[in-house]
Amino acid sequence: MGFIAVPLGWLLSFIYSLLNDYGITLIIFTILVKGCLYPLYAAQIKSTAGMADIQPKIQALQRKYANDKETLNIKMMELYKEEKFNPMGGCLPMVIQMPIIFGLFALLRNPMAYISSDSMLLAIHESFLWIMDLSQPDLWILPIAAGITTFISFSQTQTQQGNVNNQMGPMMNIMKYLFPVMIVWMGRSFPAGITIYWFFGTLVQIGFNFRLNKLRKKMKSKSEKKHKK
Repeated sequence: MGFIAVPLGWLLSFIYSLLNDYGITLIIFTILVKGCLYPLYAAQIKSTAGMADIQPKIQALQRKYANDKETLNIKMMELYKEEKFNPMGGCLPMVIQMPIIFGLFALLRNPMAYISSDSMLLAIHESFLWIMDLSQPDLWILPIAAGITTFISFSQTQTQQGNVNNQMGPMMNIMKYLFPVMIVWMGRSFPAGITIYWFFGTLVQIGFNFRLNKLRKKMKSKSEKKHKK
């Protein structure tokens, strides 16, 4: 992940040279990275939400052509074309995001492996608010805050995905509670800098979700009015 972590390290080092505060640098860095990833995240969420919207039609076709797979595939393609939906639309943004996320975690877990700046050697050990050393774990406050924001974001995503999540039922409900607990557990072992990134990154994502939910409701309302006409 060095090919991604190194340029991200340049950005982190540049922001620090302007602010001279590693904690605030991490927050600004997180907001900038999340802002750059927003188009990919929006495309992924819109694609998943689109699948949820047409799920009842897909289920109707599956029941109607249960014994004729060839006709079912043809009808499914016709439905996708009619609804202007690309079934692969949610996969590509996710594939692109994953190396970036891995690169970010590699950078924030061991910044000096990807940053040659001498000033950053001391920066990663700076204090921030109640945290005495950002290179060490914060045992409670940050991990719990990260877990809470993760739970909120996961709940928002469940709402956006609607019928798609209904197919997975209990498993998604279990993950809704299990994943935040895992974040709290990992946050207590990772450097506080990573947990700051996760917490503020998830806060930004919650804001994105609010915006995307509003846009989706507006588009759905326009579509319903159009069909009534």
